Amino acid sequence: MPDAAPLPASATQPAWDKLAALAAAPEGRLITPLFAADPKRPETFSASFEDMFLDISKTSISPEAMKALFELARAARVEDFIARLFAGEPVNMTEHRSAMHMALRSLPDAGFRAILPDGSYEDASKVAAHERDHMEKFVRGVHDGSIVAADGRPFTDVLNIGIGGSDLGPRMVSLALTFVHGAKINPHFLSNVDGHAFAQFARELDPARTLVLVASKTFTTLETMTNGHAARDWLAGALGEDAVHHHFAALSTNLKETAKFGISEDRVFGFRDWVGGRYSVWSAIGLSVALAAGWDAFEQFLAGGRAMDEHFRSTPLERNLPALLALAGIWNLDILGAGTLCILAYDARLARFPAYLQQLEMESNGKSTRLAGDRVTHQTCPVVFGEPGTDAQHSFMQLVHQGPALVPVDFILAAEADHDRPEAHRILAANVFAQAEALLEGKTLAQVTAEMEKAGEDRETIARVAPHRVFTGERPSTTILYKKLDPYSLGRLIVLYEHKVAVQGAIWGINSYDQWGVELGKKLAQAIIPSLEPGASPGKHDGSTTSLMARFKALRGER
Repeated sequence: MPDAAPLPASATQPAWDKLAALAAAPEGRLITPLFAADPKRPETFSASFEDMFLDISKTSISPEAMKALFELARAARVEDFIARLFAGEPVNMTEHRSAMHMALRSLPDAGFRAILPDGSYEDASKVAAHERDHMEKFVRGVHDGSIVAADGRPFTDVLNIGIGGSDLGPRMVSLALTFVHGAKINPHFLSNVDGHAFAQFARELDPARTLVLVASKTFTTLETMTNGHAARDWLAGALGEDAVHHHFAALSTNLKETAKFGISEDRVFGFRDWVGGRYSVWSAIGLSVALAAGWDAFEQFLAGGRAMDEHFRSTPLERNLPALLALAGIWNLDILGAGTLCILAYDARLARFPAYLQQLEMESNGKSTRLAGDRVTHQTCPVVFGEPGTDAQHSFMQLVHQGPALVPVDFILAAEADHDRPEAHRILAANVFAQAEALLEGKTLAQVTAEMEKAGEDRETIARVAPHRVFTGERPSTTILYKKLDPYSLGRLIVLYEHKVAVQGAIWGINSYDQWGVELGKKLAQAIIPSLEPGASPGKHDGSTTSLMARFKALRGER
């Protein structure tokens, strides 16, 4: 097995220095001269896997810079890291855990292994397959009517109560797979502890027809359990205490707490510590997806993820889609200083994909301490945002085109639509290509002036208005194309970004699989909650927090 010792920052510094020098050259940050110099650039700066096609030619990565990026990846031992990841080594070194989410979508005999707390290993593929069998039996039972509500009638709705990875992944995937053709059971998702969110569901859903999934590995997550108990009270109040057994299932490993809640063991679906929350949609956390889209669709979703796993694991970096996407991102972020990444999926079914990627990227790589214990010397994650196209074109794309900040864009498009309006899809596709071209080419003052003169504008108007119509261009984008959005292609798309994040984390020398930054605020909230009770002491906090807590209580009429 490759050496697992953390690399010192000095091991990759020569490659970083070379990249910085290339960007500092007279045209080192420009894109259009690269197309002028190489008519075949779109062919050499793209790669494909099956029908999925990745184009990174609309970036300022020159052939020399691409070579230096591969040198950086190899200096950071990315290929060794991939081998260690798939071998089940504890790449999550701060918690001494494997990151074996790949086993969740593997075949039962794939032989993926994951490390256990005592240092031994278990067959993660078999563990995942066993839990999938449990899930499948339940899902098919709900769909065929052998598992029913307390009154003996079928469920029509499923409410998934979770937060973070227990919400973002299932919500995004369920929407994508049921948006056009509808759901076998209508999915709903409750994550926010704000009581208004639950009040809406309590008003809209019929408790007699609703199956509730409480998704918390420990069954102690504050927000999830607050909402879980609210749902329990709502349902038991309407249907009686005996209905809880029929209407609730848990996605958890804490059998003691699930039993206290009133959920029988056969309705508890678990997953191991080697599954991070943001990678858990492939596990029991995806139960809502399977209930909504059907078990066959869920299996195709797993198959797509499995296919991208194998591509990532076995393909040289030069043709490896996750690696290429990662290296383009590193060039934009660390070399060009572009601190944001805009995700534009031109598909209404992927409306929640940017939110999903926000957690995947920013929780994984929003770190400032290297594996070696020293501080990072580069940025480690962009701020991710996005909306579906074409909606985004009428909101924040003004900034992307003409703002002073450089904002790289990932355009995502299916070639075939899942509706019977081909003209609408051609218009949609035209917008993708036009937006990317506009970011690349821009429009000069001379071009704007000529257009206005041709339109008959007077000199004074031209002098006043023309500068505002200038687009600098030279703004980077990547484009991801595939044949159509279905469960298989969605699985590939998600795993493309999962492994992109892994490659970038390896290059930056950080741990992409822990999330200590999530914990501090949660711990402080637990301490503050008792202080917000009427008459309670505010406790010891900074002056602003103490003052705000007092003002909050005053507005509530409490002392």
